[in-house]
Amino acid sequence: MFDLAKEKEIFRQGYGVIGALDEAGRGPLAGPVVVACVIIKANFSINNQLKEVNDSKKLTAAKRELLFDIIKRHFIEIGVGVSDHRTIDRINILQATFLAMKKAVGSIKNKPSFLLIDGPIKLPNCSTPQQAFVKGDEKIFTIAAASIMAKVARDRIMLEMDKLYPNYGFSRHKGYGTKDHLEKLKQYGPCPIHRLSFRRVSS
Repeated sequence: MFDLAKEKEIFRQGYGVIGALDEAGRGPLAGPVVVACVIIKANFSINNQLKEVNDSKKLTAAKRELLFDIIKRHFIEIGVGVSDHRTIDRINILQATFLAMKKAVGSIKNKPSFLLIDGPIKLPNCSTPQQAFVKGDEKIFTIAAASIMAKVARDRIMLEMDKLYPNYGFSRHKGYGTKDHLEKLKQYGPCPIHRLSFRRVSS
């Protein structure tokens, strides 16, 4: 179970508003990359409803949906940033992820004074103090919460895409390169939301 050790350490350093960021959808062959930024202040605590927050990959879809609503209720604010497949093809997946991070932070009214970021790389060209954590969604409560928000937001987008492009099974695999998805891609060719710059789409 998570504690708030890292968050409390940052608050003790005098930062008043923490924003934690995580993304969903860097690896898929179709659809957007989505980043969530969750905001807490120093009086935040983990109540009983939030104790099940975990790295989104370790939770069922039903549990993520349940926690999505709980996180929305208990955090100060949630921001979401999206970079679509066209942006990914134009500037590459890493730069598209950074852009989605900036959009997520930019959508927040309670501007964070410190950012916690999942992954090995800090957000470039960002004046806000920040720290990046490899596997942060497994170690830090607020990043785990952001991972849930990003994953659910992206899954909902892909469920809508499944209605538009029903031949590909997006409701099942959410655009990831599963055997089923690759077979459909071979059968039908790319659809308008496939990432054409990804080798397994274009080959």
